[in-house]
Amino acid sequence: MEIRQLTPNDLSLMDGMLSLFAEAFNDADTYNAKRPGQEYLRRLLGGDSFIALVALKGGRVVGAIAAYELRKFEQERSEIYLYDLAVASEHRREGTATALVEKLKALAAERGAYVIFVQADTGIDDAPAAALYAKLGTREEVLHFDIAVSSATGAVQQGAPANAPKERG
Repeated sequence: MEIRQLTPNDLSLMDGMLSLFAEAFNDADTYNAKRPGQEYLRRLLGGDSFIALVALKGGRVVGAIAAYELRKFEQERSEIYLYDLAVASEHRREGTATALVEKLKALAAERGAYVIFVQADTGIDDAPAAALYAKLGTREEVLHFDIAVSSATGAVQQGAPANAPKERG
């Protein structure tokens, strides 16, 4: 298995990553319905705040992480927000998720980040995610709130689901 950080030249792997998330989270609408264009993805992958990691087996994306570096204002440091993590169902329980998180930890250290944080639903569907994150870090009890943002048309978008990372590997 190869763990690789995506660059602006890895659009086909980014496509594989989006397809993996759609399948793993059973959420085709979010990951397939309005996929960004190639120029948007090149800018995203070429920027310094987005981190995309994939686990490859035989050239196929079998695991992935989407994360963001958040630079802090109160000190010269940053933290990494692990936004999404998924492993293809046929490759779970092979250490793929742990390998992806370990690679993210190495990148976080290179960037001078002091912590990686992740949200996980506590429902039965995310029990494997909670177990993985408990193995790798310290659990904190927090509340999460979604604050609606007005759209370009002025209409307020209500009930937009929080996209807390899910992991099933």
